Amino acid sequence: MDSMTVMWISLIGIGMMVISALLITFARAKTKGFIRGVLSLLAFGLLVTGFILGVFSIIV
Repeated sequence: MDSMTVMWISLIGIGMMVISALLITFARAKTKGFIRGVLSLLAFGLLVTGFILGVFSIIV
């Protein structure tokens, strides 16, 4: 895989982790109940996916 593709994969992973942090901050500050749980679960999924993409970009 060429270095430009690895850079984009890494950037997408970092972006997903940033979105995850913003989403969990919003969920804890502004929401309650079911919506809070759904947003937290979505943020966790983005965090894990971003982490996997980051590790993949290091390994490749």
